[in-house]
Amino acid sequence: MPEIDPALFAPSAIEPETVEFNRELERSLAELPPTHLVPVEETRAARDAGRGIFPPGGPLEGSDWRALAGGRRVRLSPADGAPRGIYLHIHGGGWSLGRPSHYDRHNQTIAAEAGATVVSAEYRLAPEHRWPAQIEDLRAAFDWVRAEYPGLPIVLGGESAGAHLAACLLIELRAHGRLDRIAGVCLNYGMYDLRMTASVANWGPRQLILSTPTIAWFVANLVPDAAGRAAPAVSPLLADLSGMPPALFQIGTEDPLIDDSLMMAARWAGAGRQAELAIYPGGVHAFDNFDLAIAARFRARQIEFIAGCL
Repeated sequence: MPEIDPALFAPSAIEPETVEFNRELERSLAELPPTHLVPVEETRAARDAGRGIFPPGGPLEGSDWRALAGGRRVRLSPADGAPRGIYLHIHGGGWSLGRPSHYDRHNQTIAAEAGATVVSAEYRLAPEHRWPAQIEDLRAAFDWVRAEYPGLPIVLGGESAGAHLAACLLIELRAHGRLDRIAGVCLNYGMYDLRMTASVANWGPRQLILSTPTIAWFVANLVPDAAGRAAPAVSPLLADLSGMPPALFQIGTEDPLIDDSLMMAARWAGAGRQAELAIYPGGVHAFDNFDLAIAARFRARQIEFIAGCL
């Protein structure tokens, strides 16, 4: 069972660098309209142009698109030489934002240091495309990886909405007896119960990357029908987790989604599966995108896990 050290949640556990970063971030976000009040097209265009709250991470030379059947695509960041395995990456963005190319910098680092070719899957975005369009696209990407790299182990993973989709994809694949090639999964600060865990529901309007209203907007984009959010296929915290691969869960203590990771890691271990839990004091949602000491440790832990699975 993953151990949860209460000391990690004490204010005294947060490094001064992180305290100052969070203070400045919250001050900056207070001057901007929250994501849920901005037309989604505007936010997408800003991110494509390298503007917005996150430092630009791509597109970069060294990563390229590959076409799949049905107009689908994946973004490839190859390992140096023969890959030891494949990291199938699913990007975040509340199911409504983001592109694989925005993650080229991170994925090229994983490829270089873990010896894994990174395949970042493109999936249709909400609200134009509701659930289950996303899982259909990810299944196609997984099928392409299996065919393109026969015999190589696959580590699945993502951050935020991407972590949620990675967990959902595992449930989908297990239902069809197709987990045999998956050696592990990295689940970084995901949302696993779309009905909202207590930490999400109680967070309120405080805008620290995410807020309760912003998360509610993202969820409604994906699954407008509130009753449909209780299905285990879309809220994997409610699913049978037997037979799942080894998992690494990473989360910061200043993330509204903290309960999702704590509860999902516990359920993973309760199903008799290997679960590692890394908690970062003071880490906000998606803190790994910024130049912080805790972000460097986060990225190193992920690369170590991926390399170990391969």
